[in-house]
Amino acid sequence: MSEGSVRYSVAQGVATIVFDRPEARNAMTWAMYYGLAQALEALSADATVSVAVLRGVGHEAFVAGTDIAQFSAFEGAADGLRYEHQINASIERLERVMKPTIAVVEGWATGGGLIIAAACDFRLATPNARFGVPIARTLGNCLSVANVARIVHAFGPARTKRILMLAEMISAEEAAACGFAELVAVDEIEAKLSTLCRRLAEHAPLNMYAAKEAMRRLMTSNLPEDEDLIHIVYGSADFKEGVAAFLAKRKPAWRGE
Repeated sequence: MSEGSVRYSVAQGVATIVFDRPEARNAMTWAMYYGLAQALEALSADATVSVAVLRGVGHEAFVAGTDIAQFSAFEGAADGLRYEHQINASIERLERVMKPTIAVVEGWATGGGLIIAAACDFRLATPNARFGVPIARTLGNCLSVANVARIVHAFGPARTKRILMLAEMISAEEAAACGFAELVAVDEIEAKLSTLCRRLAEHAPLNMYAAKEAMRRLMTSNLPEDEDLIHIVYGSADFKEGVAAFLAKRKPAWRGE
């Protein structure tokens, strides 16, 4: 299976960042995370761009998390800490982009894909969109406190517990009902996207940046330390069992150790 790519292009003042690995539901590899960082650097440096769109190739997924096979190389808690720090850096880089960002979600937005979508300013979702972080029943790893804060900010505490502890997937309809995404018919998505881009391009850039940055600072202010939690989970036998079970396509046998 390919390592995939993240493609960046600009047309008529709109930048498009595309996650391209459809054979794996656009699951992110290390190469793709690096490609995302490069795309965001290009976006930030391009004065001709007024708005950015993020989307996945195909209609089956936006981004279906991080490629699980990569976790098989982890040897202990230090690898988990390094990974969570890298993910946080990628997401924060996206949140800090001065231009408005729009995620077009068709199909699955899970794990890191949900976090990427949540880091965007607006989300358009087709009826087949599904949002979640099902690691409680798959890998048994955990999210950083910053990423939990992002999900709580997007969905509220009650839905976040359903997402993280019950491993429930949130439908496009429910995501729209709680204000996380706007539900758009498949045959209307491009027209809606074009309209939204045009509206944003007409507004004061610095005003919009101040608004989004103020909300980011409110969301991330005074976050507690989380390295002890990440160390416990990524250093556990359960995490190794979760990865092995996922790759073997069997149900994990959790032991709580």
